[in-house]
Amino acid sequence: MFYTKEIFKKIHIWRYKYISEERFVYLLSVIVGFLAGIGTFILKDLTYFFHFILEGKFIKDIHHSLYFIFPIIGLFIVYYLKKKVLKKEIGHGISTTLHAISKRSGIIEKYKMYTSLITAPITVGFGGSAGLQGPAVSTGAALGSGVAQLFRMNIKTRMLLVGCATAGAMSSMFKAPVAAIIFAIEIFSLDLAFASLIPLLLASVSAVITSYFFLGKDILLAVKLQEGFLIKDLFFYVLLGMVTGVVSVYFSKIYFKITRFFNTFKSSFHRLIIGAIAIGIMLYFVPPLYGEGYTIINNLLEGNTQQALKDMPYAINFDNVWMVVMFLVIIGLFKAIAMTTTFAAGGVGGVFIPTIFMGSVLGNVFAKTCNELGAAVSESNFTLIGMSGLMAGVLHAPLTAIFLIAEITGGYDLFVPLMLVVAISFALTKYFVSNSIYTFELARRGELITHDKDKNVMMMMEVEKLIEKDFKVINAEMKLGDMLKGSVALSSRNIFPVVDENNHFLGVVLLDDIRPFMFDQELYDKLTIHVLMKPAPAIIFHDDTTEQVMQKFNDSGAWNLPVIKNKEYLGFVSKSKLLSVYRTKLIEMTV
Repeated sequence: MFYTKEIFKKIHIWRYKYISEERFVYLLSVIVGFLAGIGTFILKDLTYFFHFILEGKFIKDIHHSLYFIFPIIGLFIVYYLKKKVLKKEIGHGISTTLHAISKRSGIIEKYKMYTSLITAPITVGFGGSAGLQGPAVSTGAALGSGVAQLFRMNIKTRMLLVGCATAGAMSSMFKAPVAAIIFAIEIFSLDLAFASLIPLLLASVSAVITSYFFLGKDILLAVKLQEGFLIKDLFFYVLLGMVTGVVSVYFSKIYFKITRFFNTFKSSFHRLIIGAIAIGIMLYFVPPLYGEGYTIINNLLEGNTQQALKDMPYAINFDNVWMVVMFLVIIGLFKAIAMTTTFAAGGVGGVFIPTIFMGSVLGNVFAKTCNELGAAVSESNFTLIGMSGLMAGVLHAPLTAIFLIAEITGGYDLFVPLMLVVAISFALTKYFVSNSIYTFELARRGELITHDKDKNVMMMMEVEKLIEKDFKVINAEMKLGDMLKGSVALSSRNIFPVVDENNHFLGVVLLDDIRPFMFDQELYDKLTIHVLMKPAPAIIFHDDTTEQVMQKFNDSGAWNLPVIKNKEYLGFVSKSKLLSVYRTKLIEMTV
C-alpha cells in the first residue's frame, strides 16, 4: 500500500512539472475510454457466455420449459449477490450516474466499478428482458470518476471524465463513436465547448479501437441499406412518427405504473418472488422476450421474419401477414412490461436496448401493414427508423436517435426521414411525458442536471451546508434586560431567533426594533420578548432546493432567513453566504 502511494506521488510530481493540465486531461480521457471499452467488452462477453451455456445442445430437448425457469434462477442469484455478497444497492446505471453528477459533483462509489459487471450479465444472460447499455455506462462512469479522484482533478474535469466514460461505453457497445459523443452531451447535459469536445472525441475513439481489438469487425446491429429515402414514402414516415410517439408514451407510462405497483411491496424479497414468477410466465409464452433481443432485431432488419419468430411455441402461418403482425405486436407491447418487471424484481440492466428492440418491432409491423394495404415501402428502412422514433420518445434523446441509426447504417441516406420521425415522436411524447425514464425521479426531486448552467450550479449547492448556527437563541418569556445581557452583549449578529421550550421556531427579534428601548432600564423587567418579536419575512425548510431558497430571498427582500425542520429551529441562511457559495461553485464549474 505504501509502495503504491509513493508511485502515485511521483506521478503527480512528474505531471505538475512536465505536462500541462489540458494535455493531462487528454491523456486521462484516452485512459478512461480504454477502461470503458474493456468494461463493455467484459459485460458483453460474460452475457454471451451465459447464453451459450444455457442455450447449449444438452438442454435442447427441454429448452422451452426452461424459458420459465432460467430468468427466475438468474434473478434469485442476483438477489443473493446483492444482499449477501456485494451488500450494495446498485441502482439503474444512467439514472444513478445522473444523480452522481447533479448531487455528488461527479463522485461515484468505487464499488460501482464492478457490481454491474457481475450482476447485469447474470440478469440478462439468464433471460432477464433488459439491456447492457445502462450497466456499461454505470461501470464506465464509476471508472471515469475513480480515475479523476485518483489524480485529484477538479469538479469540472471529474464530470467531464464521467461524460468521456459514458461516450466510451456507447462507442464500444455499438461501434458508433459520433453517436456516442452526442449521447454523452444530450443525456448528461455536458457543456459543448472546444475544451470538452476533444476529450470526448479521444475517449470515444479509444473505446471503439478497444472494441475492434477484442471483437474485430463484429457489430451488434449489422445492416446495409438496400434503398434510400423515397419522396413517395413521406406520408408514411409522418404516420410512423405519430405511431412511435404514441407507443413511446405507452412505454413510459407502463414503466411508471409497474414500478409504482412493485414499490407498494416494502419487502425486496416479495418483489423478487412476484417479479421473477411474472417474468418467467411471460418468457414461457413469449420466448422472444428473452435477454436483449439483438438476434430478433437483426433478423427483422434482414427481412427474415420466420427466423425472428422461430422460438414462438405456436403454429404460425407465415403466409398470413396479419398473423405475423399479431405476434410481432404481442412481442413489442410485452417488451416494455417484461423489461420493467425485470428491474422491479431486482434485476440489473438498461432501458436503451429494450427501447431499440421495441422500435424495430414496431417499425417492421408498420411496414408490413402498409405493404399489405397496398403501399410498397422498405421493411428494413422502416424497422431502422422505428428504432429511432422510440429512442427519441422514450429516452428523450432525439439527436442520439438520429446519429446512431445514421452511423450504424454507414451513411446518411435516411437522414431526412430520421429527422422527420424523430421530431414528431419526440414532440408528441414530450407533450404527455415531460421527462424520460432516466430523469423522471430526478426531475421530481429537483435534482436533474440540464443545459441551464445557472440552475445546475444552484442544484449542486446543498442548503444544509449553508446554515449558520452562531445566532443567539432567545425564549419568548425572556425579559428585555435578560436578552440584552445574555444575548445582545455576546452576539455580533443583529437578529435573534425566538423559540419555545421544545425549540420550535416562533419568530425573530431585530436589533433595530429594540434599539429605542435598550437604554431605558425601567423597561428591562417590564417588556418580554413575546411582545417584541415578529414573524420572519419567510421561512426556509430543510428540504427546500437552493432555487426555492433564492426565490424566498428575492420575494422577501431579507438578508437572513431562518431554517426549520419539523417546526424545530436549525439556524439561519444568509443571502451573502448563499451568493458567495454560488459564485465559488460557478467558478468550479467553468474554470
